[in-house]
Amino acid sequence: MHDQRLPSSPGFWRSPLRGPWLTSVLGVVLLAGITLLFVTGLLSYAAYNPDLSSVNDKTPGKGLLGFYLFAWPTSPYWLYRLTQGVHVTLGITLIPVVLAKLWSVVPKLFALPPARSLSHALERISLLLLVGGVLFEFTTGALNIQLDYLFPGSFYPLHFYGAWVFFAAFALHVALRLPAALRNLRHLRSGREREGEELVSPQPDPPTVSRRGALWLVGGASLLLFGTTVGQSLGGAWRRTALLAPHGGADPGSGPGGFQINKTASYAGIDPRETGDEAWRLVVTGRTGAVRLSRADLMRMPLYSVALPIACVEGWSTDDQWWRGVRLRDLAALVGHESDPPDVFVESLQRHGAFRSAALRDNQVADARSLLALYVNGEPLTLDHGHPARVIVPGAPGVMNTKWVARMTFGDL
Repeated sequence: MHDQRLPSSPGFWRSPLRGPWLTSVLGVVLLAGITLLFVTGLLSYAAYNPDLSSVNDKTPGKGLLGFYLFAWPTSPYWLYRLTQGVHVTLGITLIPVVLAKLWSVVPKLFALPPARSLSHALERISLLLLVGGVLFEFTTGALNIQLDYLFPGSFYPLHFYGAWVFFAAFALHVALRLPAALRNLRHLRSGREREGEELVSPQPDPPTVSRRGALWLVGGASLLLFGTTVGQSLGGAWRRTALLAPHGGADPGSGPGGFQINKTASYAGIDPRETGDEAWRLVVTGRTGAVRLSRADLMRMPLYSVALPIACVEGWSTDDQWWRGVRLRDLAALVGHESDPPDVFVESLQRHGAFRSAALRDNQVADARSLLALYVNGEPLTLDHGHPARVIVPGAPGVMNTKWVARMTFGDL
């Protein structure tokens, strides 16, 4: 006879809502949602080209976990805006579903004996890793969006390794439980509980809401979170609805420079005296040596205009802005790379914060839309937007579009 006061006793859990049907419905939703979340997360990591240069790789020692990395493309130009917008918005939207799923299976965490068979032991282990992994991944992701890295450790390796541990447990759990979940869903209309009876309370309290009502509650909460997050990626008037995305909310000002800024000149430690036309010089190095260019020298080169957004890892993105400047491939040609633009290592005047330098692949340099921008929306760059010159590359994460550029080195990195 179990002590009803202990969570290991079936009688401790009294909710009439718990049961295999509710758990199965939530599980199928998470099967699709978390799989998409994992894939878009891997794409986000690949977009940094971490295997190109150590300055891009914020997750050293990934070993076999980087097997899928590929050269991030520049087309379509909105690719990162889409994949990272989906990743962050979906992650926020799934929070109520995850919490409901954890609530629905919590009796299993306390069930005794710990293992009745090998398959049951594997299921328990996968469940423990799942619970720990999902709480870790969703917590670090939400903190990164809301507080801009204000938690112990570096976001990139924590989230990357945590994702692999979590998804491995998730895949194992799906393999063990998917057949039973599908059988339970087939009995949706009959209301018969087939497998997972341990979730059903032997002495349930009187119901206050139906299971379908509980699903509507979870779905409504997810819809609310979706509606207060997705505007950061849609742009336009929808930005005003992005209440849960502080970095991607309404435009922070008006005029040509009135769009989102990921880090200000003050935060980056930029000395305005270094960015004046008399003091600032761009050093470009390549096959034939080095050249020093003033802003006036750059403006005498052929200038091109392109409409591109800035998209950030926190999920927010700007609308398309009109940038005007010198093509990166033309700068490569100045130092001996006329027909074969190579990779480039870009260094900034920035003193504080991550990504003070970044490496771009040859395909990014060769793209005619990749610019060292001098103007935005018809006006010179403001200091916060990277004056006197910044990189803008189609499809690249925002931090790869280096601001306050001081040096560009073309060639082997």
